[in-house]
Amino acid sequence: MDIARSDIVKSTAGRDKGKPFFVLEVEGDFLLLADGKTRKLERPKRKKRKHTAFLAHSASRAAGKIRSGEKLTNSELRRTLAQFGGEGNPDQEG
Repeated sequence: MDIARSDIVKSTAGRDKGKPFFVLEVEGDFLLLADGKTRKLERPKRKKRKHTAFLAHSASRAAGKIRSGEKLTNSELRRTLAQFGGEGNPDQEG
């Protein structure tokens, strides 16, 4: 399955292994990922595509904002990703 912008992926390697992320951008073999807590929108994680696994196409409001380029907040990302195995309280800053 091809990973596209605004999809939700799970990290399969590294210290963030098992955590869900939103795909903010696709740059060849690399993805820019954010989860709103450890990796915020201001500093997304650059990760190789082969070190991620596709979880879902999201129809959430946050995904729509990523696709359209609207302003998005870290709390919106956390709230949406909490449904996909995010840990702890989705609105608690870490």
